[in-house]
Amino acid sequence: MAGWRARVRAWVRVPGWLRTRRGQRLALRAVVGLCVLALLPSAWIRVAADDGVRAEADVDRAPVAVVFGAGLWDGEPSPYLAHRLDAAARLYAAGRVTAVLVTGDNSRTTYDEPTAMRDYLTRAGVPARQVVRDYAGFDTWDSCVRAHRVFGVDKAVLISQGFHIRRAVALCRTAGIDSQGVAARDPRDLTWYYGATREILAAPKAALDALVHRTPTLGPREPALREAVARGRARG
Repeated sequence: MAGWRARVRAWVRVPGWLRTRRGQRLALRAVVGLCVLALLPSAWIRVAADDGVRAEADVDRAPVAVVFGAGLWDGEPSPYLAHRLDAAARLYAAGRVTAVLVTGDNSRTTYDEPTAMRDYLTRAGVPARQVVRDYAGFDTWDSCVRAHRVFGVDKAVLISQGFHIRRAVALCRTAGIDSQGVAARDPRDLTWYYGATREILAAPKAALDALVHRTPTLGPREPALREAVARGRARG
C-alpha cells in the first residue's frame, strides 16, 4: 500500500502550499467562488425573466409575435422550429397578435431560415403579408436588438422552446422590448434535455451581451412590420 501511495505522489505533483491546512482552505474558497460566478448568469436570466413566461391562453395581447429560428432540415423547419411556428399560428388565429416577425439565419444563399419560416406559417393559415422576415437574427441577442431598433418592436410575445424562452425574454427586455414568452409544446426527449444543458453554457454570453449592450449588424429601419401591424389592427 505504501508503495502504491508513493507512485501516486510521484505522478500527481501537489504544490507545497496545497498540502497545508491554510492552502486547502484557500483552494476550497476559490472553487466555491468559481462555482458562484458560473451560476450568476443563469440567476440573472431567472430574475430578468421573472413572470415573463406564460401559457398561450394567458399571454397579454401584443402587436407582434417574435419567432426565433431553430434550424432547417432539408430546407424545411426542424421539428422544434415547427413547434414554435405552430404556436405563433395559434396566437395569430386567436387574435392575440396581429403580425409575426420571424428571425433567423440567412448568412448564405443556400440557407434561408426566415423564408422557410414564413412559408410554413402561410401554410398554417397566417397571411404572407402579416409575416415579416429578419434575415440577420444570428443569435438571440441579435434578434432582440434588431427587432427593437430595426423593426420598431416595443411590445411582443416571444416564442421558443421552454429551455430557451427565459433567456429570450431576459435579453429582449434588456434590448427595450416589453416581452412575454410562450414555450412551444415539445416532448421532453433527449434533444430537449441537450438544449436545456446547452443553455447553461449560453448564459454567460447572454449576460455579457446584456452587460455591454453589444451592437449587432443593424442597417436601416424597416417599415414592413409596422405596416403589417397596422393592417392587422384594421382587420380586427
